[in-house]
Amino acid sequence: MRIHRIHVSQALEPETDLVIDGPAAHYLLRVLRVTPGQPLALFNGDGHDYAAEFLLPGKNVLHVKVLSRLPSRAESSLQITLAQAISRGERMDLTLQKCTELGVAAFQPLNTARVEVRIRPDKLEKRMDHWRQVVISACEQSGRSVIPEIREPLLLHEWLDQDSSVQRLALVPGAHSPLARFDVREQVEILIGPEGGFSDVELAQMERGGVQPAGLGPRILRTETAGPAAVAVLQAMFGDFA
Repeated sequence: MRIHRIHVSQALEPETDLVIDGPAAHYLLRVLRVTPGQPLALFNGDGHDYAAEFLLPGKNVLHVKVLSRLPSRAESSLQITLAQAISRGERMDLTLQKCTELGVAAFQPLNTARVEVRIRPDKLEKRMDHWRQVVISACEQSGRSVIPEIREPLLLHEWLDQDSSVQRLALVPGAHSPLARFDVREQVEILIGPEGGFSDVELAQMERGGVQPAGLGPRILRTETAGPAAVAVLQAMFGDFA
């Protein structure tokens, strides 16, 4: 029998009962059609999975018993922050989803000169909630027990002005140094541009800010492809893909 893995927001402790409601309850009851006695795996982002058992359904809720805390799964030895220029709709979702599966530790959405999506302040919370759910769903699918942080969007110059000792690389078409040849340490921030690329002014700002340009082969990748491709290269060379 397949064990369904579900994210919950509540604290989890072995040998305790729990009530699951909201979208998670709907998904388990109406989509997966779980039945009493069926085993589940729960996680809340604390780094562990928890073995649980479905006890009985209620009205739009289900009662479960948390049985035990399972051994934590190791996160990547390379802490990658993806500084991603905001892209449109499903393209941004795809970047968040695939980079979560590939082991990114944090996301920093950025507004750059050629970003086509401008999120109104009154819509930001809703968009952030949507992005978090994309990341949580990717954690459910990929087996991650630690949920990557999604930071509030910044302007590119705000990100560049942050005091950071972390190595910063930017994917730039035509860059002379391939990404795989950099001496990447325990932490790295990788900057991905928007659909229209970086402006000359931004490239100059990045150079002054100590961001090193890196290449990823002879082809120009879409913004939603570039992030996952860069993360995969870094994980293969310096992270947990070896």
